This record gives sequence, structure tokens and C-alpha cells, in this order.
Amino acid sequence: MKISGSYTIRAARDAVFARMTDPQAIASCLPGVENLNQVTPDQYEMAMTVAIGPVKGTFQGKIQLADINPPESYRMAVEGQGKPGFARGVGSVQLRVIDDQTTEITYEGDVELGGPFAGVAQRMLGGVAKRLIEQFFACIERQMSASS
Repeated sequence: MKISGSYTIRAARDAVFARMTDPQAIASCLPGVENLNQVTPDQYEMAMTVAIGPVKGTFQGKIQLADINPPESYRMAVEGQGKPGFARGVGSVQLRVIDDQTTEITYEGDVELGGPFAGVAQRMLGGVAKRLIEQFFACIERQMSASS
């Protein structure tokens, strides 16, 4: 399933990029993350609990950042396995300067689900993914407002 969208944050692009690639910010802002450990400068292991409709489960997986071009863009690959099945996704994030204190983030990606999770979650995935992404960006923005 393809996902895409945009979000505008009232902060400078350099600061937004730094926050969006900071392991602590990712862990505290990504809904359902139970732990996130940096393995290499651009690879993380994580445990995340996800609920879509009546199906809920914990996934163990990893996040790999690639093609990192600060403060403009990066690519991300995510994969996780758990009792309810598996989830894999790839995507790209681009940050564009609107003005010196406003940044537009655009994202696009492809998500694949398998196992028991897929049957229920597939038809609800678009709405859930969009909600999780917006919660993530809103949290990043709140963190940046609090630290300025």
C-alpha cells in the first residue's frame, strides 16, 4: 500500500532534520515504540506495539536510514516481525524551506503487511498510517517548541 503526505512545522529546516534523525526524538514521538537502540550511525533496532482494529501485537524489527542528505532528505526502510505477522516499509522524506522558521516535510512510501495482521489491517492501514505519521510530526513540533 502506498502512503504519502506532507506536514508543515514552524521551525528551521536544519533543526527539524536534526530532530527527525535523533534516536531519542524518534523513540519518544513514534507511537507504540517500547524501545529503540542505535546499532550503527544509521541503523536502529526497536520493539513497537501496534494496534489496528481488533488486532494488536508487538513487533521486533529494525530501521535503516540511507541516502542521508542533511538537511534536505533521507530514505528509510523499516521491517518488523511478531506474533501477528510482519510489516515492511520503505519511504523517503524531504524537507523544504518555506521561510527561515517554517519547514514543509513531504513523505512517500510503500508498506506491506503479512500474516494474520494483514487480513484485518490491510483495509484500515491507510487511515492508521496517516494518523501515526501526523502524531509523530506533531510530537516533533512540540519538542522543538519546548526546547526553543
